[in-house]
Amino acid sequence: MSCLEPACGRGYMSRPLLEQFGQVVSADMIDYGFGEVRDFLTYPYLAGSHDWVITNPPFKHAQDFIDRAMTIAKCGVAILARTVFLESIGRYEGLFKNNPPTYFAQFTERVPMVKGRLDQKASTATGYAWFVWVKEDVRDFTRLVWIPPCRRSLEKPEDYA
Repeated sequence: MSCLEPACGRGYMSRPLLEQFGQVVSADMIDYGFGEVRDFLTYPYLAGSHDWVITNPPFKHAQDFIDRAMTIAKCGVAILARTVFLESIGRYEGLFKNNPPTYFAQFTERVPMVKGRLDQKASTATGYAWFVWVKEDVRDFTRLVWIPPCRRSLEKPEDYA
């Protein structure tokens, strides 16, 4: 299957995606030295051109990313976002009311993300979750899924090289 990671930054998500997908196309609107330089919201990606769109979009553009990704993806869309993304009358009316995610996958441990770098010892008070839309699953409700503690088992020494 193919995956598009349209906000790839330095490739911290793209590299693990390569372990699961036959093809990962990585891009970002800023040149971080990884992937193509493209603005996801304006680049002319074809409808249905990738099986999945998986990304951690800029928070203020996340809803626009989801709307665009739903056209580009054949199978589904997954975004990593702060849990607070659930909160907003505007997002409810413009996104969740008529297009609820199939899964809301909440991390049970905090996922430390530090802008612009990897830090093995980082900590955070911010909660993150995966918002996942599976296109063939047309139910009108979201299933809550818990992601058990997994950081230690999934990290590799080369992640921090």
